[in-house]
Parts: sequence; structure tokens; C-alpha cells
Amino acid sequence: MILGIETSCDETAAALVTRDGQIRANIVSSQAELHARYGGVVPEVASRRHLELVSPVVREALAEAGATLDDVETVAVTQGPGLVGALLVGLSVAKALAWARRLPLVPVDHLHGHVASLFLAPEPLEPPFLCLLASGGHTLLLDVAERGGYRVLGTSVDDAAGEAFDKGARLLGLGYPGGVEIDRLAQAGDPEAFSFPVARLDGLDFSFSGVKTSLLYRVRELGDEAASRRADLAASYQRAIVRALVERTAAAATEAGRDTVAVVGGVAANSELRAALPAARFAPLALCTDNAAMIASAGRYGRALPYPRYLDLDAYASRS
Repeated sequence: MILGIETSCDETAAALVTRDGQIRANIVSSQAELHARYGGVVPEVASRRHLELVSPVVREALAEAGATLDDVETVAVTQGPGLVGALLVGLSVAKALAWARRLPLVPVDHLHGHVASLFLAPEPLEPPFLCLLASGGHTLLLDVAERGGYRVLGTSVDDAAGEAFDKGARLLGLGYPGGVEIDRLAQAGDPEAFSFPVARLDGLDFSFSGVKTSLLYRVRELGDEAASRRADLAASYQRAIVRALVERTAAAATEAGRDTVAVVGGVAANSELRAALPAARFAPLALCTDNAAMIASAGRYGRALPYPRYLDLDAYASRS
């Protein structure tokens, strides 16, 4: 089996996945409640919490899988992108476990992990396909021709879609994580009540900073009335973001010549996005947010570094 470890942001996760993609265990300890009081993730707080949780989470994953470290053939771990302090916790634990047992280690790009969530049993998706990756930190359009990689067709030039949801939630006085709160509140609102424009860029890139600014101005214009119109504001704001994602995804699929469309990342859990792309293949809800099963899955196709060549591996904050 492959032991996967993920600590790129505010989820401490460990998983056991077999070589043929069967998930034996997938444990995620979320820090959402811890960071809710701040309205977003505090990197130093996240790193310290990872230190407390990573060993218990690994032990729980082994117990759920009915396995021991003797059953682990390879260790896969998120190397980046993400919060460097948080990443270093998982990377250090992965290196220590692999080194102590003379195992190979696969450093995994977090974004490839999201794509690799589609390759897990019981219904693995076979390339080629067009993939929309939308999360709190990234919004990408990817042409996936093989399981080991992808080609970037478009990205966000400023805020990611998930980040726009989180910032919009703060403007509306909602809790964290913002995407979940906006999705919930939008169910009671009218998505046509307000018009929020989303920037149209050349090519297949996204821009969500403008729609966030538009929401800010509308809340200020409404003044005291904004509180009673929050559901309509949430529904209209969500509709604008989803519309931009859907339009760009359709254009990318046409340009790449792909008949199959897949959606991964935290925003893939959004109910309106799922309704707007009924023919698309969405990652299972449990695998939309950060988790270690997707990292172990990506580890099946990454380059395994033999003992002890991985000891000098470092984390990276961004793909650039």
C-alpha cells in the first residue's frame, strides 16, 4: 500500500491506498473550527496544529486500514503548493517514516493530487479529459491526457474561485469556510436579484477580484438593508462565479477537443456548479476538499525517490 500524507493548508490528513486505487483508509482532521474565529486560515496557527495532529492521524489511518507500517511500500506526501510551514510538517513526517523503514518517497504536487482523486476506485476516470480544478487557492483548466500529468490551459490571474467565495462570505457577515456558507444561504435567495459582472479575459484565464469588489460596493449601497437581502446577495454572487466557471470550462473543452469534463477541488462541492454541469464527472464529495487519498493516488504515477535521496527535499509555496 501507499501511505499518503497531506498538510498543505488547514487539513491534517493521512490515507492508505492500494496500487490499484482502492482506498483502505482516508482520515482528515479539519482545522476549520479553529480558524473560523479569524475568518480565514492563520498560517502559524495551522502549522502548530499540524504538529499536534499528524502523528495521531497517521496512526488512525493505519488502524482503520487494519494495517501496520510493515504493509506500507511507498510514502507519498504533498510537497507544494501551499503554506510552507504547514507543508514542512507533513514533509518532515513523511521523510522520517520513509527513512526509518528504508522506503521510497514520492513528492506530490498538490494540484496533481486533486486530479488524481478521479483515478481512485470504485469508478476511476480514464484520460483524456478536460478538468476544472477550483479550490480556495487555485482555479485552473487542465487538459489531462495521461494519469501522470496535465497541460494548463487557463488559470486565475488574481483571486481563485474558492477565495472569492470566502471573501464574499466575509463581506456578507457569514462564517468560515465561506463557500459552504454562501451555498447554504443562496438556497433561500433569488440569483437574479442582483447583477454581478465577472471579468472576461482573453484566452481561458479567470479573474474574480472584480466580482468581489462589485459585491462590496453593492453591500455599501444597500446599507442597513443589506442584512435583509443577504440571501439574494449570496445567490446572485454565487451565480456570477459559477457562470464564469461554466463558460470558461465549456470553451476549454472545445479548444482541447475533449468530450469528457471533470471537476475537482473544494468548489466542486458547490451545489449550483454541480447543477450547472450535469454531464460532468465530479470528484466524490469526500475527495473534493484536501485529503490524503488523492495524494496517495497521485503517488502511484509520480517519480519515487529511493532511500535516502529524499532527505534534502524542501517544500514550495507556489507552482512558479
